[in-house]
Amino acid sequence: MRETVKDLVKSSVISIGMAMTIFCLVGVVFDVGYKGNFSLDDYRFTKMVAGCVLVGLGFGVPTIVYRKDNLPMPIRVIIHMGIGCVVYTIIAYAVGWIGGSATIGQGILIAAIQLAVAFLIWFMFMKHYRAEAKRMNDRIQAMK
Repeated sequence: MRETVKDLVKSSVISIGMAMTIFCLVGVVFDVGYKGNFSLDDYRFTKMVAGCVLVGLGFGVPTIVYRKDNLPMPIRVIIHMGIGCVVYTIIAYAVGWIGGSATIGQGILIAAIQLAVAFLIWFMFMKHYRAEAKRMNDRIQAMK
């Protein structure tokens, strides 16, 4: 149980950090794109930062599903990414990342980019953990 909580906190902190990093990078792009006239009023910046924390939790907390060995990996991925993407979409509309003046086509494009980024990050973590498992297995085999 203690190990599960430790893993949950670790994955949540990593996810929040990644959400904040992406938020900052996108903010810089918008600031440059608007030639320094990118303005957030009515506490929009604070709302967006709080939204980043919630998005990080939305992707970090469901990683607990990967501890369930009795579920097939595709189901685990669908649960993890499904929860994360739903949380992101709700938060994105709530804080103004999506919506407002966006057309349906723009909304679909934004959703496609969101899914692509989420799966790219997931894929990089999968590659990292597989390589780590391979190194551990190789060390075990070398010890025999």
